[in-house]
Amino acid sequence: MISEWFQRVGSSVPRGFSRYFILELLKEKNRTGKEIIDYAIEQSNGIWKPSPGLIYPLLGRLLDEGLIEQSKDGKYQLTKKGIDTAQDVDKINDIVKKQLDVLFRLGNVGRFVAMDLLEKIFSMGAVLSSNISNMTDEETTKYKVFLENELNKIKDQESKKKSRRIKIE
Repeated sequence: MISEWFQRVGSSVPRGFSRYFILELLKEKNRTGKEIIDYAIEQSNGIWKPSPGLIYPLLGRLLDEGLIEQSKDGKYQLTKKGIDTAQDVDKINDIVKKQLDVLFRLGNVGRFVAMDLLEKIFSMGAVLSSNISNMTDEETTKYKVFLENELNKIKDQESKKKSRRIKIE
């Protein structure tokens, strides 16, 4: 029997990914729900086939949150708030890429930690982005400071490792 944890991390798409995938796609151009599904299937070579039961309710939530709007031709587009959110996601993506780069350099243990970190980040991101409109400025600032501090910790660790490697060589 496969553990519940393995089933979650073993899926082809991490929890919360679909929301950011849609925001990223809509940054490029306006699309219908079917175009979003078709693009996901095409880009993943058929590995990820998001169902209409996933995409359309998610589009509805993004509409309710004011992140997207639907035009008369049925295509979805980002609102100003959606563009700002997508830019925040880009910043977080850069932080995560740097963190994962360090973790993957650590071998199998690093990969395990990285996968766990990814799941936590996607879960946290999904919760935050769905509640961002309810967060106070103070809470938003605290969250940004937290992320910056975590990134600085990783940068410090990476610098220490580089220093050790230089000393050894």
